[in-house]
Amino acid sequence: MRYKLLGRSGLKVSELCLGTMGFGTEGGWGADQDTSFKIMDAYAEAGGNFLDTANIYKLGTSEKIIGEYLGNHDRDHFVVATKYTLKDNTTNPNASGNNRKNMMRSVEGSLKRLNTDFIDVLYLHIWDDLTPIDEVMRGLDDLIRQGKVNYAAISDTPAWVVAKGNTLAELMGWSQFVALQVEYSLIQRTPERELIPMAKHFGLTITPWAPLAGGALTGKYLRGENGRVKAESNRRNENSERITRVVMDIATEVGAEPAHVALKWMMQQNFSCIPIVGATKVDQLQQNLRTVDLTLTNEQLAKLDEASKISLGFPGDFFAEEAVRTNSFGGFYDRVEKR
Repeated sequence: MRYKLLGRSGLKVSELCLGTMGFGTEGGWGADQDTSFKIMDAYAEAGGNFLDTANIYKLGTSEKIIGEYLGNHDRDHFVVATKYTLKDNTTNPNASGNNRKNMMRSVEGSLKRLNTDFIDVLYLHIWDDLTPIDEVMRGLDDLIRQGKVNYAAISDTPAWVVAKGNTLAELMGWSQFVALQVEYSLIQRTPERELIPMAKHFGLTITPWAPLAGGALTGKYLRGENGRVKAESNRRNENSERITRVVMDIATEVGAEPAHVALKWMMQQNFSCIPIVGATKVDQLQQNLRTVDLTLTNEQLAKLDEASKISLGFPGDFFAEEAVRTNSFGGFYDRVEKR
């Protein structure tokens, strides 16, 4: 396992992040504590140190299992990321949302469940389109100054909100976001329209959730295996099946699993990207960890790009028009270094 810097920070995290949404058996699925411990053992033995959870994963059981594990291991070895925003009860109107009150109460609850004095990375989980972003940034900065959180991050939020937050934080001398978590995969490339260009500008690391599109990119649905993804989902439509077939063809070509190809494609993009790979079985994790040994050629990357490309809409497609490039660059577009 190799390590990457998380955004514009000096924090070193492994190139694959372990998603722990399935730690716990609530809802009739997931890994029990013993299995979860074995998954974290296998991840750590491979050099992994980046754990992703949230206050509401498995009704808090995910954090509790991680807390039990950390109590018997070197806490400082692990970079623990959790999230606040989503409800943990329906009796308190401030027990959800991005507001400062919910932020503070959620962090205190997570610290107890995680059995730790600090959270390495705290994500705002989902934008509520209600709370002022300055309230969020000041609250996160206060938690960092108190030593309860080390780094701030954000998930599932419009690009303009993230940009405003980081710009305001820079102006005020507050802590800025270092990572952006979004759904991103060969089947879901719409973040390339606004979110990823914004992240590149601010030096944010992208931490994609569902990098395998709910398992669709493993080819299991094409093989007739059942899953929890509904048949009418965009992860199982004609377009996603066409993309998955290209992934499977390249996997056969390189002697790897389709999952390795799909994950490595995003790891070899021209921006900082650390996929979140979830697992409820040890062999699932061990299979995904083999991704780090694969390198795709430029030709293979181009095939995947072509198969999965999307329309960027306006202004992305407008900027790519030859006439626009000619006028904007005076004929020097191909001779000028791009950021």
